[in-house]
Amino acid sequence: MYLKKTLKVVLVEPAGTINVGSVARLCENFGIEELRLVCPKCDHLAPETKKMAVRGLKILEEASIYKNLNSALIDCSRIIATCGRKDHGEIPLHSNKDALRWALQANKKETIALVFGRENRGLSNEELLKANKVISLNTNKNYPSLNLSHAVAIVLHQLNDFNHLEVLKTNATTRHPANLIKLEDCINDAGRLLLDIGFLMKHTYTAKMAKVKKLLLRAEIKDEEVALIRGIISQVRWAIKNKND
Repeated sequence: MYLKKTLKVVLVEPAGTINVGSVARLCENFGIEELRLVCPKCDHLAPETKKMAVRGLKILEEASIYKNLNSALIDCSRIIATCGRKDHGEIPLHSNKDALRWALQANKKETIALVFGRENRGLSNEELLKANKVISLNTNKNYPSLNLSHAVAIVLHQLNDFNHLEVLKTNATTRHPANLIKLEDCINDAGRLLLDIGFLMKHTYTAKMAKVKKLLLRAEIKDEEVALIRGIISQVRWAIKNKND
């Protein structure tokens, strides 16, 4: 796959050496230059892992290891996460076509992340909310969960197809979503203010702020818009403090 983009495959707590090796091979198959592992639960450099990687051995050996998902996504502006669970709450699922085409709209300076969850339970709802788009692969409803490496293969194959078909409109307006960490810091800051003024209660905080986050993700809020909200929050705090003084 020839992509004029920077694309990372991110595996969260992978437990199977064979799966990790197979994903490294897939990265080589589809021209993905970096594999990121978040808290791997296996030895990603074990002999059987290297054996499965075949020509993806270099990608495997140079895989980046992260302590948490936030640090693995800190430089990514377009994040797509996969979900194989039925109980994903109110988190909206996007069609693979729409989400992957959206990812390909990134300019050269943007970094795209494809995030895949644990073999046994996938990504938590909290982790899914870190993504701009969440997709699910259509399988038998009685057993929707796919093997990790199989899921990676399907998504990379679909991305490759959309990339080669050049189905994007070249004159379409492209938005550049805000950095995940900046957005989450802004949401947390807003949440603290809303607690302070009594708009939110501690027992409803998590659910209410999750809805705010989903709203901002749907809007594809930009960095400068996040900065604007942070400025408003700071000014409100200043006004409250001076009024009380």
